[in-house]
Order: sequence, then C-alpha cells, then structure tokens
Amino acid sequence: MSATTSRAAVVATATVAAVAAGVLAYAAYFDYRRRHSPEFRKQLRRSQRQQQRAEKDHAQASANAQRQAIKDAVDEAKEEGFPASAEEKEAYFLEQVQAGEMLSADPSKAVDAALAFYKALKVYPTPGDLINIYDKTVSKPILDILAEMIAYDPSLRIGTSYTGPAGVDVAELMREMGAVPGVGLD
Repeated sequence: MSATTSRAAVVATATVAAVAAGVLAYAAYFDYRRRHSPEFRKQLRRSQRQQQRAEKDHAQASANAQRQAIKDAVDEAKEEGFPASAEEKEAYFLEQVQAGEMLSADPSKAVDAALAFYKALKVYPTPGDLINIYDKTVSKPILDILAEMIAYDPSLRIGTSYTGPAGVDVAELMREMGAVPGVGLD
C-alpha cells in the first residue's frame, strides 16, 4: 500500500468519523431540548400539526383532481358519442371491455380502465347485469372510479332493462378473455 492510498484512507475514515460524531451530537442536543424545553416541545407539536394539515390538504386536492378527471373523461366520452346499431354496439362493447382489461393491469391507468368499462356499460342492453359481472371481475380501485362515473352520468339507467335484442353474452366474453371470477371486491 502506498503512502497516498493510506493517507486517503485515513482522511476518509476521519471524515466519516467526524460526520458520525456530528450526527450523534445533534441527536443528543435534540433529545436534550425535547426533554427540557417546553417551548421546543410546543414548536415540535406545532410543526407536526402543520405537516398533518398539509398532508390532509394534499389528499383533498388529489381527490378533487381525480374527481375532476373522472368528470372530464365522462364528458369527453359523451361528446364522442356511442354507436347506434346493434352490430356496432357489440363490436364497440367488445373493444372497450378488452381495453379495460388491458388497462386494469397497470394501476396508474385506473381512470382509463374505468372509462373503458364505463363506455362498454353505456352500450350494454342491461347495465345492471353488467355491473354484477364487473363486481366479480374488476379490481376494487377501478370499480370505485367506475361507480363515480356512473353517479356522475344521470342518463345511465342501471335499474332498467332493455327490451330489444339480447346483444352480447358478457359472462361468456369474460370467460373467453380469461377473467377470473371472484377477483375484485371482497
């Protein structure tokens, strides 16, 4: 070992020791202040409350932003419109359910996945039946977003049934796509 290498090792060791001693000294000083100074304890509690308030405000802002994104997505889907003929509805339904299944694999695309399921729901003849299937096959976070979309759209009639042609067998579609029943809400 050369002299410069050993000097560098000594300097590095001394630096690490000095930093460790400084951290230890600060920890001891902080603990002493916490135990002996009522004003310091008040300041700590005040800081903690401010941090909690900031976290609460951030969570509220995040929830509001997600609600607005959901409203914007539903409004945009309504503006795009939905197919009118039975064949177009069936193809559109299949396309949207497949897109929803693919997007639901990525948790960061939950709103997009819920939007695809919403679009499929809009063209399905009996939305109530489809919701029961979604309840068994779609993950809870996406299902919660879908519920907000449904609540936002007053034109979507869940309890009514369609008297026209049956359309698509969703249960069979889910089995073909490999959706596992029982996954979703617990």
